[in-house]
Amino acid sequence: MKNIKIIAFLTLILLGNIGIAAAQQIKGLVFDLENSQRLSEVLIENISNNKSTKTAADGSFTIDGKKNDYLVLKGKGYDRDTAFIYQDGISRIYLVRDKSIIRIDEVTVTRMTDSRLNTEIERAKNNSQAVETSKTRGGLRVSPSRLFGKEAKIARNSIKILELEKEQRLVDRTFTNELILSLISLPTDQLALFRDKYRPTYAFIKAARKEDLTAYILDSYAKFKKQ
Repeated sequence: MKNIKIIAFLTLILLGNIGIAAAQQIKGLVFDLENSQRLSEVLIENISNNKSTKTAADGSFTIDGKKNDYLVLKGKGYDRDTAFIYQDGISRIYLVRDKSIIRIDEVTVTRMTDSRLNTEIERAKNNSQAVETSKTRGGLRVSPSRLFGKEAKIARNSIKILELEKEQRLVDRTFTNELILSLISLPTDQLALFRDKYRPTYAFIKAARKEDLTAYILDSYAKFKKQ
């Protein structure tokens, strides 16, 4: 009987270790941002643990890692990029071709990595500026054509789209299912409804302390239960 208990105990430990090992992997797919084609032979490095791998023929990869790790991606003919892994499940990462001009719209920006998003924001801000380098006299000069030109207008519109996406990501990564369920109890279908109905604003998330967010969730839950 004693031996049976020991075997059962060891079996539980083994199964637990297997579960942990399975949870400590990042799985994903790598695509071309413009045409959504899957990319093979892309080198992926996890800078958190120095592990590396390459994407398979179908663009898929599996690498040791976990949430909150950073992956560096290097593909021939594509800009090097860094992806932040902020959620479980299959990560979909989109790369940009070298020197490619990206069409900025609401769909495209959702596919960008944080790193690419920041790069495009800086590029759009630069293109929207009215100041340019003078080739004849040196120094800087104000260019009305840049200020009111088509390129500047497109750039200013791009800034709005890009910065809105950046703000939404901060809200999503702060107002998470894990945080909500650590404070209140909700079934899956109601959790989605609660998150959508009481999604906080970017301004609140940016300024809120941990206790502010806790109070907000509890207060929102009290209102939610009354409906």
